[in-house]
Amino acid sequence: MTFRALVAVFAIVGIGRARADEPAPSNDTDGYVPATAASPLTFGGYLDVGFANAQGDGTSFQPNDTRLPADYGVDAFAPAVNSRGDAASTDAGGRFTNGFLPRSAGIGGRPSALINTLSFDVRVEPPGGPLMVFSRIQLLPRFTPRGSESRVVVDQAYGRLTPFDTHEFSISVGKFDSVFGIEYLENQSPLRTGITPSLLARYTTGPSVGAKMFYRRQLAPLWSALSLHLAATNSGTMVESLQLADASLSGRPVASGRVGYELNLPGLLVKLGASALHGPRNDQGAPDVRQRALGADARVGLFGFFLNGEYLKVDEDAGRSGDKITGAGPQFLVSAFHARGLYSQLAYALPWVVPVFGKLTPYARFERRHAWFEGFTPLTVQRITAGFRLDVTDALIIKAEILLNRELSGAPTVDNDVQTVSVVYFW
Repeated sequence: MTFRALVAVFAIVGIGRARADEPAPSNDTDGYVPATAASPLTFGGYLDVGFANAQGDGTSFQPNDTRLPADYGVDAFAPAVNSRGDAASTDAGGRFTNGFLPRSAGIGGRPSALINTLSFDVRVEPPGGPLMVFSRIQLLPRFTPRGSESRVVVDQAYGRLTPFDTHEFSISVGKFDSVFGIEYLENQSPLRTGITPSLLARYTTGPSVGAKMFYRRQLAPLWSALSLHLAATNSGTMVESLQLADASLSGRPVASGRVGYELNLPGLLVKLGASALHGPRNDQGAPDVRQRALGADARVGLFGFFLNGEYLKVDEDAGRSGDKITGAGPQFLVSAFHARGLYSQLAYALPWVVPVFGKLTPYARFERRHAWFEGFTPLTVQRITAGFRLDVTDALIIKAEILLNRELSGAPTVDNDVQTVSVVYFW
């Protein structure tokens, strides 16, 4: 299979191939935005319909585990069912939790159909002008035993200024995707190769409000390019279930950034990056209670195979005694926290299009996460994810996936594997 055919499959998951003398893909700067059209005003979006079956009671909690807070001794994010990382359930059986939990699909251990996301996009970009304005509103229908927990989310809302025609340089202000690592490029269902995010996505893929800068320098004789992302935002790159994104609780911004190198040879794509984050935790109010993160990422495309991976190191300071959360969630303790982890995913774009069915891409991902709250037992978990993506048409994707979760140390063994299916329509 030619490299050009490989790119045709992976362009929709945000990893387009760019010659060193061509413009940077927009997905490498802003995540998922609709393609530019002749009209200055364009509408787009997608519908993600799912079906999931989580083993056990749909959580990582073990009924006989009496440690408190209950969410400090398990990985509540592990039984994910969709591209948003929602867990099948977060019901701890009445035990105290400190609020470090994902959003819940509310299905527990019952197989259920789901409306994962209904997303509406609006883009305004006057032809020839330097300014683009983009917004994405998402509807998230959810029903739990406590009743309806449906939400309307402003996922993105920003303006981007590209002041120079001869340089790949832009400034964005508003709410936008993270700039840390590479997994944020697959935040949206149509772009993600599989269905669920990695065990590390909670730390790196959260959108936030602030300003960011992107610059890319072509090295045409070397078939290469260098890039730089910098951002100053309210919450950094944590997902909104962990830290509030839409307002600053500390009054200080979180700085994040990534430097990247890419090699675009005929038949071979290599992209390497290093990321960093530093600033106050936005789940408490003190500006001197800090969070720090370092990451490294790599992507390689060759002979129809596409391999990508990421390593992450996260550290968060402890909040002062009595400094409670003031709006980010129900937490009572602002505990010091540390995490180390990695994931690697291999996908293969089959070299043919199956009549009627379309383009098929099987994939497998290995993940490991080691994390601990200070003063509590360290937890090591592992996950193997396998599935396939079928691009039936240019507007219809079918995906199926199995998650095999394993508690290696520090947490009781539970039955929390997940089988999940996603049907994505986009326009």
